[in-house]
Amino acid sequence: MLAMSKWFTLTPFMSNRFSKRVGFSNSPGSVRAHVNGGGDDTNNSKNNDKKKKKKVVVVGSGWAGLGAAHHLCKQGFDVTVLDGGDGIGTPDNVGIQGFWYPYKNIFSLVDELAIKPFTSWTRSAQYSGEGLEVEFPVYQELPQLPTPLGTLYHTQFVRLPLVDRLTSLPLMAAVIDFDNTDVAWKKYDSITARELFKRFGCSERLYQDIFGPLLQVGLFAPAEQCSAAATLGLLYYLTLAHQKHFDVAFCCGTTKQKIFEPWVGSLKAKSCEMLEDKKVTDFNFDEETGCVTEVVCGNETYSVDAVVVAVGITTLQETIKKSAALCKREEFLKVLNLAGIDVVTVKLWLDRKVAIPNPSNACAGFDDLFGCTIFDLNVIHDEHKDDTETVLEADFYHANELLPLNDELVTEKVISYLSKYINDLESACVVAKEIGRFPKRLTHFFPGSYKYMMRGSTSFPNLFMAGDWIITRHGSWLQEKSYVTGLEAANRVVDYLEEGSFAKVIPVEEDEPHIEALRSLNRRLNEIISQVPLSSYFLQ
Repeated sequence: MLAMSKWFTLTPFMSNRFSKRVGFSNSPGSVRAHVNGGGDDTNNSKNNDKKKKKKVVVVGSGWAGLGAAHHLCKQGFDVTVLDGGDGIGTPDNVGIQGFWYPYKNIFSLVDELAIKPFTSWTRSAQYSGEGLEVEFPVYQELPQLPTPLGTLYHTQFVRLPLVDRLTSLPLMAAVIDFDNTDVAWKKYDSITARELFKRFGCSERLYQDIFGPLLQVGLFAPAEQCSAAATLGLLYYLTLAHQKHFDVAFCCGTTKQKIFEPWVGSLKAKSCEMLEDKKVTDFNFDEETGCVTEVVCGNETYSVDAVVVAVGITTLQETIKKSAALCKREEFLKVLNLAGIDVVTVKLWLDRKVAIPNPSNACAGFDDLFGCTIFDLNVIHDEHKDDTETVLEADFYHANELLPLNDELVTEKVISYLSKYINDLESACVVAKEIGRFPKRLTHFFPGSYKYMMRGSTSFPNLFMAGDWIITRHGSWLQEKSYVTGLEAANRVVDYLEEGSFAKVIPVEEDEPHIEALRSLNRRLNEIISQVPLSSYFLQ
């Protein structure tokens, strides 16, 4: 069993110019001393205490924003959350998102909130244009084998021959070489996922029927539009690091209802101020210190001691274009090169029961344009468990061609697509529908995107960033990464303002011994090769 020191770690911070604290104690007493100004005078009024609190504005109320606000409120800061229009407590991941086994920080948050929002671990399946390809068991219930043997042995490949499956093994060389460092990201980010699979000898069938569809629902875009670095990071985190990591649970209702609403309630109980429809248009800063002094929302301003910006790429791009302060900084101008992915969610009520194979089913093969995940809400959501009709949801990623269509055309196309995978669907009638359109909502990790992404610290000493597109060495992905970067941003605020204690960020599970040994050997070989004359002359 791992020691507790391996499960919990303090977040690595920004460069030394922002790290001001020496010998800080994490004891509860030290936190109280900071918040109360170090004195024991109990006669101070709450209003006077309020004035002493340093003000932090968090821009964004998704996983990253609320994650930062959650920790900062506990440290006694005067926290205000500004939401730009989606509504306070609206997850930044649209559609139905799974919660995978390695989401240790989110599971810890849920325990702290004393809520039970999740289903049990569920089985799932993957389909290509040719039909059912893979059935995924609950891996933790099966004998644990060293990576990648457990994934290969226990996964039930319906159509793919063994010889094609074996062509995935050389890819482990790239997995070992990609250790989530800055060097590794720069090395692999310039090529596409398709080129990666080609270089390491994957068969055409393995690529078309397994890896291609997996990426269309994992990174939300066709493999030829996905960064090889992001592909390796996601594959390792969810499928290859440890056999049980691919196990997934879902919320028993919407994430907003089951997690975010009680979470927001707990923040308000800690005096966190939540303001809706506040679109940030600029930041005022002190020319001498370079620090942000005010957050500007149109004609309103909010004084700050520190700021956390935790919004998606598209929202930040809109702000940069309006902001006199941000558009002069190179790090923010680079963000204008990034891109988002369109998502369309389709919830359907049918007039009869239709058998859906698994609670979640990943599908691709729609003319190689987009991927989708089909969910059986009669199984997943508590509110639909006793319904006499079938209720399903299909979330479409990279849905550029669905986005402009009216509801009737979207429903018609969706029924025709899903009929390939769900028997008797065409004979059922749609009695109600609910369609959501989310342009440029999800992060697009396209080849070459890494050099435009931001780090958690900025050239403004008191402005920090969070979100699933922010560079972090933690190793997590999706909602977990968003939440972790929120905690990391909170730690940067604590460090900068020299008050409060640091959030404990649970690290990803350590590499299995054979992977750790191979990575260590690989690093030594790379160091030797780098010393060879002309080693950097040729294009890598």
